[in-house]
Amino acid sequence: MPDKQTHFVAPADEVEVLATDRVLDAGTPTSIWGDAWRRLRRNPVFLVAVVLIVLVLLVVVWPSLFTSQDPRHCLGEFGMDGPRPGHPFGFDKQGCDIYARTIYGARASVTVGVGSALLFLVVGGVLGALAGFYGGLLDTVVSRIAEIFYAIPMVLAAIVLLQLLRPAGITTVIAILVAFTWPQAARIARGAVIEAKNSEYVTAAKALGVSRFGTLMRHVLPNAASPLIVVATIWLGVFIVTEATLSYLGVGLPPDIVAWGADISRAKSEIRTSPILFYPATALAITVLSFIMLGDAVRDALDPKERTR
Repeated sequence: MPDKQTHFVAPADEVEVLATDRVLDAGTPTSIWGDAWRRLRRNPVFLVAVVLIVLVLLVVVWPSLFTSQDPRHCLGEFGMDGPRPGHPFGFDKQGCDIYARTIYGARASVTVGVGSALLFLVVGGVLGALAGFYGGLLDTVVSRIAEIFYAIPMVLAAIVLLQLLRPAGITTVIAILVAFTWPQAARIARGAVIEAKNSEYVTAAKALGVSRFGTLMRHVLPNAASPLIVVATIWLGVFIVTEATLSYLGVGLPPDIVAWGADISRAKSEIRTSPILFYPATALAITVLSFIMLGDAVRDALDPKERTR
């Protein structure tokens, strides 16, 4: 039966264009890093953390800008004296300038923290990324080794090893701290890579003939790096506290290296009669707090779930 329906088409000049037919300007698309940076710039916690960290880094790199005193030059006749011109915090039991030791103590503590965080990120991130991307036997071996190290308490292992390797320098402390914490980064990197490698852009890269290693380096790692950066930033503060704890116990850095933990240990016997313990402890707390605040701000900027809470 022939179709007898009639179709009518109105002239173009008689059709009213509705507002919904207009093309909307969506703006320039941004990457996850660009969007995170825009959020960070509006986050007061991030701004405060950056100001504190910049100040700490200035103290670490150029301590002579803040004091002209030698932290190792001690005058016994000034032992336990109070503040005086040029010595705002007074002197400790050995007659050393407390302010100078607080300023110069930042270098060793922050160096251990930054060095441990970078090595933690590289070792754990690389092993976890390779295990998650290639899978199979490599994944099994890395996961089992990580579980062994994961089960060993970091502080206890560090105390035992540093007792055997005394005197231990900054490099030794960094290596021991990373040796018992890299599984944390490996687990996060493995999970992030497994999630990223099943994405459509990875499938498209494989279809275009990109090698597996090239896909890992160019497409998977850049999109799986954000949780690793957040964890490394937070662990940086943990490493600084751990170094101070080990130095406080007398098994960390040697006495000839000025560090906050060692100064806190030296001042513990005077806690009831003098506030000298307060100065290195406060500097340590502010430094650790600034890095933890930075890690929290970066996490909120990169994690959509955190931003919606």
